[in-house]
Amino acid sequence: MSTAQVPPVTAIGTPRITAGFDEYGRLDLLAHQEVHGGFAALSSGELIGLADRIELRGRGGAGFPFARKVRAVVDSCRRQDLPPVIVVNATEGEPPSWKDKAVLTRGPHLILDGAALAAAALDAEEIVIGVADDGVGQNSLAAALAERKMPCPTRIVVVPHRFISGEGGALVRGINGEAHIPPGRKVRSSDNGVMGLPTLLSNAETYSQLAIAARLGPWEYNSVGIPEEPGTVMLTVGGSATAPAVVEAPTGTPLMEVLEMCGADLGPGLLVGGYHGKWVSAEQAKTINISRKGFAKVGGTLGAGMLIPIGSKTCPVGEVAQVVQYLAGESAGQCGPCRIGLPDLARAVTLVSLGGNAVEQVRQAAGMVKGRGACSHPDGSSRFALSALEVFHEDVRAHANGEGCGKQVRGILPLPYTAEKGARKLALDWSRCDGHNVGFVPALLTLALGAPLPAVILGTFAAGAGMGTFVTLWETSLQANVPREVLSRVVAYDWFGSLVTLPLGFVLVGFAAPILGPVPLLILGAVVVVTGNAAALALPDVRRLTNGPAPAHQV
Repeated sequence: MSTAQVPPVTAIGTPRITAGFDEYGRLDLLAHQEVHGGFAALSSGELIGLADRIELRGRGGAGFPFARKVRAVVDSCRRQDLPPVIVVNATEGEPPSWKDKAVLTRGPHLILDGAALAAAALDAEEIVIGVADDGVGQNSLAAALAERKMPCPTRIVVVPHRFISGEGGALVRGINGEAHIPPGRKVRSSDNGVMGLPTLLSNAETYSQLAIAARLGPWEYNSVGIPEEPGTVMLTVGGSATAPAVVEAPTGTPLMEVLEMCGADLGPGLLVGGYHGKWVSAEQAKTINISRKGFAKVGGTLGAGMLIPIGSKTCPVGEVAQVVQYLAGESAGQCGPCRIGLPDLARAVTLVSLGGNAVEQVRQAAGMVKGRGACSHPDGSSRFALSALEVFHEDVRAHANGEGCGKQVRGILPLPYTAEKGARKLALDWSRCDGHNVGFVPALLTLALGAPLPAVILGTFAAGAGMGTFVTLWETSLQANVPREVLSRVVAYDWFGSLVTLPLGFVLVGFAAPILGPVPLLILGAVVVVTGNAAALALPDVRRLTNGPAPAHQV
């Protein structure tokens, strides 16, 4: 992926964050200073006061008040007598989002200004900027750092370009050298973040807005937008838009004005807030003004500013099924809702798209994961799927009765891989499949050797646990690694083979038991299981697999 893939940038009204983009393309330090000018350093109290007066909230999705974050870090530093760390989250791992990458590639000094302001105000130990390993923005950011002096040591940390890598806890863990996945339990970075220090973590656009406000002051900053949510917001408009773009717009701007500027065919619905957001109908979309309050009126969220009209030329149910499959494969796999629930949800949505009457299965699967995950991924994924059932109810009904909607899936909802870029390798990751059918060996041997009943019970329990683990990880691997255009066919072959060979095995056992006897037959079964797994592990390609999705390449 290259910087050429970043969409064009435009603005409604006078640009602030994107000022100078049209004239300079990318703003180096001299151009940045010419366009934006200088700013005065702030104390911690002044920083909190400024953020309070401009109602600055995080622009990464959650919308948490920035001033409250700063207060929490200041209090934690005083309580623990420790210096803070400033973290800029510029990972932007969600496929439809480009706003942060647009600033990284064209106006990186504005992000650095905001981080420097916070670091100087809090006397920070260091600044850490997290970027994705997709090749977009890292070089631009490094070049900007080389042009200037920061108030404290500043480093760039590159994280995997995955959906969950940008979650706050996952980013902190990645910076600390741990796995780039959410921690699985609530950890306040303001108390225990990077290297155990109090950490102020916010999104790249948030720091850019802070830098703008420090230059303009609260009164001028608040002169644009609506009073309760002043300023501008950065939006990514994609989907069916004929002129997709990153748009800077004042809050209160009619949503339809933004969509029309980008030549968007709205179709039956619009996705707001990204793949953890919600679908809203075309009628609802026409009533929305750009603001948190405006989206909340229709049950949606501004999130990280993604606006994705589905258009009228693609199959919305098929598009949604592909994304739910992607979301199931992107999970951290560290809790039941992610390991079991999201693959179940993906199968149910896929079945609807293939013509099955599985709407209730979708609702049941979504209900099983909501509110039960170790992070927000299951909740966001279920909200995406359930809202699609509501907004695209006519298409869902057409698929359920076997007629289909008559439209092809055109890839309107972007994913990080496509068939044109090369099929993904189908391989089972044995570092994750620690159960597999080896779990049956203790059960077979305890029965064969006439072990005491408690040992037989434990052996049977191990068999059930192993099989349950294997099935979960196998289904997850299918969702994550099989190209979406052939997933249904692969799953069909998988189930066909399983269902055909199972009764065949029963028949063969019936013939073999009288000839071999039960004890030799049970031992033979254990040997077959061990031999089959050993043969798979003998393959170098299997042994070299790592924990995660298989790399994308042509097969």
